[in-house]
Amino acid sequence: MARDLDAVDRGILHALQENAREATAAEMAEAVGVSASTVRNRIDRLESAGVIRGYHPDIDYERAGFQLHVFVLCRVPPAERSALAAELLELSGVVRVRELLTGTETLHVEAVATESAAVDDLLTDITDLGVEVVSSDIVRATHVQPFNHFGADQGPDR
Repeated sequence: MARDLDAVDRGILHALQENAREATAAEMAEAVGVSASTVRNRIDRLESAGVIRGYHPDIDYERAGFQLHVFVLCRVPPAERSALAAELLELSGVVRVRELLTGTETLHVEAVATESAAVDDLLTDITDLGVEVVSSDIVRATHVQPFNHFGADQGPDR
């Protein structure tokens, strides 16, 4: 269910995207111009509504010993996409699977590995599921920023 977000909600979401671990209710309240209790209540409502689905660490896989970050584009029949996505998530090293509604490569698999042999094994496991691998690439770097429409300049009077 979609939820209409006001400027306070957007400001809170922006702050959480920047650094959910260290963002305090008091700091967010000051930034968006409401009380800390209002921020806590808003976060509770955003979580209950499913807008905020969790708080996940941003892991540097290379520093964690997984120096190969792999991105695999796959082609599958649309009717099998969701079931195959669930199966792909069970494969060793897979950290994320994206289902796309458009285009020809409708499953994007993100995985990590310690060596090239593990990448080869992963690609074999993917094809053994009946998934066509269109391409596979080693990721050099990923750059992320908070969604700009949840801007820092949000608040009741902004």
